[in-house]
Amino acid sequence: MLRRDLLWGAAAASLGLLPIGRGAWAVVGEPPASPPRRLIVVFLRGAADGLSIVAPYADPVYYQARSSIALSRPGTEGGALDLDGRFGLHPALSPLMPLWKSGKLGFVHASGSPDATRSHFDAQDYMESATPGRKSTQDGWLNRLLGALPAPAGGRATATRAVSIGAVLPRIYAGNNQVANIASGAAATRPTQLDRPVVSQAFDKLYSADDKMSRAYQASQQSRREVMDSMAPDDLEREMTAANNGAPLPNGFPDDAVRLATLMRNDARVQLAFMEVGGWDTHANQGGASGQLANRLSPLGSGLAALATRLGPAFDETVVVVVSEFGRTVQQNGNGGTDHGHGNVIWALGGRVNGGRVLGQWPGLDSSALYEGRDLAVTTDFRTVLAEVLERHLLLPDARLDEVLPRFSGRHGKALGLVHA
Repeated sequence: MLRRDLLWGAAAASLGLLPIGRGAWAVVGEPPASPPRRLIVVFLRGAADGLSIVAPYADPVYYQARSSIALSRPGTEGGALDLDGRFGLHPALSPLMPLWKSGKLGFVHASGSPDATRSHFDAQDYMESATPGRKSTQDGWLNRLLGALPAPAGGRATATRAVSIGAVLPRIYAGNNQVANIASGAAATRPTQLDRPVVSQAFDKLYSADDKMSRAYQASQQSRREVMDSMAPDDLEREMTAANNGAPLPNGFPDDAVRLATLMRNDARVQLAFMEVGGWDTHANQGGASGQLANRLSPLGSGLAALATRLGPAFDETVVVVVSEFGRTVQQNGNGGTDHGHGNVIWALGGRVNGGRVLGQWPGLDSSALYEGRDLAVTTDFRTVLAEVLERHLLLPDARLDEVLPRFSGRHGKALGLVHA
């Protein structure tokens, strides 16, 4: 291996942002003339308990099956936050209630994958490839979507049209189309060795040619500068930071959500984004209004609320979809938790969401309605939700929609009405 290639590997590892794809690197483009419609996907890895997130408090079986972890009825101490007289939101998600009341937050209950697997790995893979039951799919549906979207202004791809927050590129973005990866946490904006002038100048000289490796280095440096410029605090950011009076935001997801919102608000070229949050596999000590699950939902709710606020006017052109690979058992287990289940709840928030409603066909929790006698049934394929978002929000034509969601005929059925036409 050439010494220069070794140096490039070290430099790439130190970059806070790298465009990623099979042989594809970011090319800088011009900002679009008008604000684009955006899509953000948040993946809750570990199978979040949809029956606690949007609790069916009007169903008596809910309390029979969950003697110590069920949310109490609305109006009681620690009770669910009433949504529509049937379902209640977990109280740890109270920061999202203003979005619900303004019609910018909605849910699709009893939704999920039609595949029966209870394996986290397989279920996540199927949801990220959008081909349930097929392990042969090589690419992820967000990468396919990136290739199916109309070309941006100027007809060229941009360094930050699609971004992923996290340590590595997720399965959902696997494919040939270029994606920018941004480190999670404070490392996203922390200076690297390549930001030191003496190091940067040396590498710039080393990779000043027109060969493939040099072009890759030049593109990655340009994309990092582009993102760093966009994530620099603007007047609104400074004002909102000052209002915190020195108090830090909660760790983890809220901080990343604010950084992503800053990037998307400042750079209209960012159209697709992905975030992931772990820790939802609550086999023991799940808790009800307080406890392990509540402690995870609290920063998630705060982060999503902050994302909506910090996006500013861009929120009106954005849809955020929150998914998890499958739900959890209706019956709590002997450890005060829940096990791997089937049906779950999908969240959607944004300016184009027709919210304030819990959508989907609710099958009930009676034993005769349960999947395999133990789980909430799936009555809405997760791809039905995605298809409606892609078609109504991103205005994807049928032919391109078939590319993003191959072998899925369910989109031709009755619309959910989750997104404004």
